Amino acid sequence: MEKFENLPIEELIRANGFDCDCGVHHGVDVKYLKIASGAIALVPDAVKACGCNKPFVVCDKNTYEAAGRKVEEVLAGASVPYTLFIIPDNGLEKMEPDERALGSIAMNYDTSCDMIAAVGSGVINDLCKVFAFDLNVPQMIIGTAPSMDGFASNSSSMVVNGVKTTLYNRCPAAIILDTDVLSKAPIRMLWAGLGDMAAKYISICEWRIAKCVIGEYYCEHVAQLMRNALKKIMAASSTLALRDPVAVQAVAEGLVLSGFAMSFAKVSRPASGLEHYFSHMWEMMALERGLASDLHGIQVGVGTVLTMRIYEDIKKLVPSREKAENAMKAFDEKAWEARVRRVFGRTGEQVLAIERKTKKNDPEKHARRLSNTLDNWDAIQKIISEELPEYDWLIGKMKETGMPIEPQDIDISHDDVVDAFVCSRDIRDKYLSGSMLWDLGEMDDFAKRL
Repeated sequence: MEKFENLPIEELIRANGFDCDCGVHHGVDVKYLKIASGAIALVPDAVKACGCNKPFVVCDKNTYEAAGRKVEEVLAGASVPYTLFIIPDNGLEKMEPDERALGSIAMNYDTSCDMIAAVGSGVINDLCKVFAFDLNVPQMIIGTAPSMDGFASNSSSMVVNGVKTTLYNRCPAAIILDTDVLSKAPIRMLWAGLGDMAAKYISICEWRIAKCVIGEYYCEHVAQLMRNALKKIMAASSTLALRDPVAVQAVAEGLVLSGFAMSFAKVSRPASGLEHYFSHMWEMMALERGLASDLHGIQVGVGTVLTMRIYEDIKKLVPSREKAENAMKAFDEKAWEARVRRVFGRTGEQVLAIERKTKKNDPEKHARRLSNTLDNWDAIQKIISEELPEYDWLIGKMKETGMPIEPQDIDISHDDVVDAFVCSRDIRDKYLSGSMLWDLGEMDDFAKRL
């Protein structure tokens, strides 16, 4: 079997994909990929490579100035027809990937177009990916900041009825990341990209633990793809704040590789663990309160620091079957429901519905997970030691860029940290380190230490 994890990034988009000894055929739908200085000039080539004629170009007022105007110039210069739509902000400080924004795109769509060209990064990429998938037309992303890992993923992080959720669709057909544009992004977006990538140490660790405890699918080659990207990024991270082209290129490639990994695995596991759920929870809290949240990658970076601290305590933990079983016997469903309603507010009923469907709190399911955890505790500790870097080393790498590290750096209160941690396992049926601690009866003690 060919070890695709060692191939150059451009070779990972081959049309016939890769057969893997994990039993899954890995591949992405990306037909055109360019990450380089001046890459934006190749937008007309990307349109042609995707077999399209007229893109519907979507941006907001900020991404139009960053790259949208240049996209117009190169399309016009190549005599490629297009329609431009700038999403109105409607006085909102931050656009959310929700029904309102998606409806705005849909209502202004030019039906003579045969491609969606998203100019932006996180939110715009997610919105256009969903819209293009529903229309069954190709999507292209022209990135404006190396701020998130969804460029090449087959999913979108969306807000549906106020709940942060993942919608699975397909990869963009073309990805254009011009490092000249990316390097001029606001520094917080550069920090966000590094924060989203630093998280991958934890995501790979928790993916392996999930395989160990609940038998979840896992691919070592996909995991190695992420490890290779992390090695390259961390080697260049010290010059990221200086907008060094090598560092920006490394982060951009790592973010794309992260999306490839999710597409290869067909799940978000290679790129998302508990650290992402801190961010998801804080975003949902902000929505409930009518406030703007920080950039996803910034929040993920803070969540990474918190999760690394949690793992420092997990390394010292001696699990007790008696404590775990007593905690399950003492579980108060009404108190749990009250906490869900308090933390999630208007979306609380939807979160409760998730539990009614998945039954994560079921005593029989808990007993099976607990036995698997206790039987494999030495293996779990080995996974942690193999996958997670030294705490001081990783936090030092993040600190030297000047990025936010602590919750208070992004105006997150202690109570919101604790609520996010305790309720992280409630918003989706995904086995996290928080799930393991809940099974072991350790959730409340760990929450107090946070």
